[in-house]
Order: sequence, then C-alpha cells, then structure tokens
Amino acid sequence: MSTAALFIIHKTKPGMRNDVKEVWMRNMAPAIQSNPQHLAYFYNFDATDADSICAFQQYASADAAREFLEHPNYLKYLKEVEPLLEGPPVVKNLVPQWIKTAA
Repeated sequence: MSTAALFIIHKTKPGMRNDVKEVWMRNMAPAIQSNPQHLAYFYNFDATDADSICAFQQYASADAAREFLEHPNYLKYLKEVEPLLEGPPVVKNLVPQWIKTAA
C-alpha cells in the first residue's frame, strides 16, 4: 500500500474551537474537496475536550501530502488560525496497512 496518512490534534485557545472551524471551512474544505490526492479526510471535534480538534487525512502518496503544504489555501489557513491555537498541532505520520473502502 503506497498511500500516506496523517492524524492531527489541534488544541485551541479556550472557547475558540468554532472560530478555528470557521477558518478551516473557509480555506481548507474547498482546497481538500478539489484535491484528487486527498483520498479521505475527517475533520472532527473531540467529544471529551471542548478545545480540541482531530483530523485524519489520507493522501495518495507521501509526496502528495508534502505538496499540499504549499497550497495557497493551506498557507492562508495557517496565518489566520495561528492566533486561535495554543501552539503547534500534534502530528502523527501514518503508513496505512489496511483500509476499509466504501462499496
């Protein structure tokens, strides 16, 4: 399997989670939706922490994941969201071994 995946945890400043989501929806959702190299993307609120956001991303390749870091929408998102976060996200680079696909 040659795909690459990321699991990311963002810690927002207290009460800023919905504001981060607004920035994400405005910048990231359209860029991800139009990117054929994003095979799957799940943007989630943590049910046990009101100031935490978790995202799972699957890319066609590790190169595709690196290339997306240069997307103009991603760069704009980073600039807009930085003051709303407690710090850098926790990023786990994953190597998928088995994936259930939709029928």
